[in-house]
Amino acid sequence: MGKFKDFFLRQAMKVKMKDVSEKEREQLLTLMEKNPEFFKKISDEVKKGMKNGQSEMAATMVVMRKYQGELQKLMK
Repeated sequence: MGKFKDFFLRQAMKVKMKDVSEKEREQLLTLMEKNPEFFKKISDEVKKGMKNGQSEMAATMVVMRKYQGELQKLMK
């Protein structure tokens, strides 16, 4: 990623994931950098759920459950 994009992504993660430790945020950011298409697919599905009337949290939970197995593999 570009330096500016990386900076803004890190700042957004700090705001959205304020209850998550710095170490876990860094781990997630590294995963996102290595697998941008996968995380874009997750983001697109969350947005689609929100357009269908779900709250952001509800849409995120549905999508994350759907991809739980793949996420666990990536985190190992």
